Amino acid sequence: MLLWLIDRFAAHSDAVVSPLTPPPVYLTARIGLAAVLSFLATLLFGPCCIRWLRSRFCERIDSASDRLNELHAAKAGTPTMGGVFVGLAIVLSVLAFGNLANARVQMALFVTVTFTLLGSMDDWIKLTTKKRGLTARQKLLGQCVLSAIVAIWLYQIQAEAPSGTAFVWPFGLGTFTLGVWLIPWAALVIVGSSNAVNLTDGLDGLAAGCTLFAGGAVTLAIYLSGHRELSGYLGIPHFIGVGELAVPLGAMVGAVLGFLWFNVHPAQVFMGDAGSLPLGALLAVGALATRLELFYAIVGGVFVAETVSVMLQLASRRWRDKKIFACSPLHNHFVFAQMPETRIVVRFWIISALLALLGLISLKTN
Repeated sequence: MLLWLIDRFAAHSDAVVSPLTPPPVYLTARIGLAAVLSFLATLLFGPCCIRWLRSRFCERIDSASDRLNELHAAKAGTPTMGGVFVGLAIVLSVLAFGNLANARVQMALFVTVTFTLLGSMDDWIKLTTKKRGLTARQKLLGQCVLSAIVAIWLYQIQAEAPSGTAFVWPFGLGTFTLGVWLIPWAALVIVGSSNAVNLTDGLDGLAAGCTLFAGGAVTLAIYLSGHRELSGYLGIPHFIGVGELAVPLGAMVGAVLGFLWFNVHPAQVFMGDAGSLPLGALLAVGALATRLELFYAIVGGVFVAETVSVMLQLASRRWRDKKIFACSPLHNHFVFAQMPETRIVVRFWIISALLALLGLISLKTN
């Protein structure tokens, strides 16, 4: 909206604004404004949204673990699907401050809307029926279809740029070209990231806090990749126009920060799949568009650890008939050990912050 207004003003002056030239509003300002607007929108409209959700969509504690259900019994009745107003705040901010002519920004909007709808469908089924949401196969199929669309879209953009399909090792260890194999790789990363954030969303403020640190690092990496001089200094791929993607990612960080205001222990609202699925997908798109997937694996190390813990637990139970963890994902292992919830969450935040710093260090090591 802001750029549209400037474009209309430019039509009556000597200024020229087009998708091929930088807009006459500093990108850094628009990233900041998008973050602030999404934060304020979430903060201001959060209470009325929570009241509306409480009257219709309250959490039902019904996991596969009876012991976990017992430990989380006090959370029953908490409003959920809070990810819906997070997604709305992101879309509002991008429409206000994003360059809507930029294909990567369009992609971010598509991911936010479609993955929010998929997550909302899963939450709605869980809350209005006796089922536990979509079946694992149905949810995975939905994620794969959406991720494939985004992966093909991304490949069409990246294939036109030098090093657009490169696979970049962190710490300056080199690159190699993926070519058309970027499509299945990108789809895998998006599905994996979406599920990883979803698995992490099990304690008050856990997924939101970790998303803040990972999202902040990814947003900065996107900005650096879009800056010719800074990307050259760091030795990371430079793509013209990719910096615009930092606007929706910045909006995501602001919206999650506002959501965390209500989600800290004891939570007034849960994000549900309506929030965790699009947040994970957005983070993945940011990493893929800059060709820094392994950088994202570092800064999102908590998400990786949560996912690996589930995979190890399933493999161990199948092949050894034994459990490695008292309960998976990883945070539930500490819940079973009777560790206070706030202690678990804050320690995971600390680890996430350190991993974000490590990831940023990996961008320049020589």
